[in-house]
Amino acid sequence: MFTVQDMMSSDPITLTSKHKISEAKRLMDSHRIRHIPIVGEDDHLLGLVTQRDVLAAQSSSLEKAVGDNEPMEAELARFLDRPLYTVSPCAGLKAAALYMQKHKIGCLPVVEKEKLVGIITDTDFVAIAINLLEIQEEAEPLEEDE
Repeated sequence: MFTVQDMMSSDPITLTSKHKISEAKRLMDSHRIRHIPIVGEDDHLLGLVTQRDVLAAQSSSLEKAVGDNEPMEAELARFLDRPLYTVSPCAGLKAAALYMQKHKIGCLPVVEKEKLVGIITDTDFVAIAINLLEIQEEAEPLEEDE
């Protein structure tokens, strides 16, 4: 049985609660990622900021024109008070995928003894599906034209 540890991204990009939403956006854009774990001392997982959070924080041109506070400069600490779904590195891949599907989430931070050790995302599961489909195609006999 394959486990989360077999497919997770080890050493994910992280930020602290003191970083700004604008910094999260910059990292997401430059690394082409959609989720950044928020950690404290010793990689203790505190929360998660998502691309959806960043999009929601981006102010419209109208808000900028009337001089409202810039939401993109808010600290990531605002995302620490909501439910956080995590997975153990020894969990099965199927169980992790079903858990993500059930909760309609795009990633699971991988935690061992409250320390962030990796992340597994819906993109990782798409890659797994592609590999399985390729294996299936190779195993199927070619149909002959009649």
